[in-house]
Amino acid sequence: MSEALPFGARSTAEDVLAGVDLKGRTFLLTGCNAGLGAETLRVLTAHGGHVIGLARSLEQAREACDRVGGSTTPVACDLGNVASVLSAVETVRALGRPLDAIIANAGVMAPPKLELRYGVEQQFFVNHLAHFLLVNRLVDRVPDRTGRIVVLSSSAGVNQAPREGIQFDNLDGHRGYKPVAFYGQSKLANALFARELSRRLADRGICVNSLHPGAVRTSLTRSVGFPLTLILPVARLFMKSVEEGAATQTLLAASPRVDGLTGKYWADCQEARGHRLLEDAAFAQRLWTVSEDLLRPLG
Repeated sequence: MSEALPFGARSTAEDVLAGVDLKGRTFLLTGCNAGLGAETLRVLTAHGGHVIGLARSLEQAREACDRVGGSTTPVACDLGNVASVLSAVETVRALGRPLDAIIANAGVMAPPKLELRYGVEQQFFVNHLAHFLLVNRLVDRVPDRTGRIVVLSSSAGVNQAPREGIQFDNLDGHRGYKPVAFYGQSKLANALFARELSRRLADRGICVNSLHPGAVRTSLTRSVGFPLTLILPVARLFMKSVEEGAATQTLLAASPRVDGLTGKYWADCQEARGHRLLEDAAFAQRLWTVSEDLLRPLG
């Protein structure tokens, strides 16, 4: 591991960018309209960065960008709709801006009932496959040597994923849908994607990292069902604020303190231990191939 940074679980996104001037830098951020995304948008623009803010609808993206009042470009991107993702890609490309960092922040968490997107369980599609598509279609806009890609994962990808990690033979959830386990599977996929992308981009010197933001008081938990709803009111007392939860992804996207660090899993603004499968290069490559195969017929 690298030398410990002077930040921790209670550091905020403002803390990790103290004294950092982002003028002239462009960030692409999914899920800019709520929770961690909204705070990340606010802090990056407050420090002079230009943020291309993606949300499910153009109205949501515009409202989020208007709230921060900085330099922004709102873009519609519904991660559950391939046509919307591809349209967002074309919109971003037409801007002609280099993307100094891509922050794959948006996601869905543990919907109580099984829902499919293009024959794939919704969380795996939205959290992993849609970001896999978006990032790969825009990675040529990320500058060599200085560019960064940040993928939001979760400790659920370590603690709640199925025993085998990714159920490649059950990506449609036909063999029993368990909301938290499938969320964990999607979050493990996020971390594996970041690890494999880091390897593939090594020659370009682009830094790719994944992270656990911590247990954060956001609306992401609104879809969780019984019995989790019973413990949430108590659990929230011990959760991070949104300002604290956004710190690690903001650090990885924009702080000079992490220059050159890639292929890592982070938590509380420090390198952390992720799932054992992050050390299995063949497994990460298999996920990459399966992801390509699933997306190929969709355009």
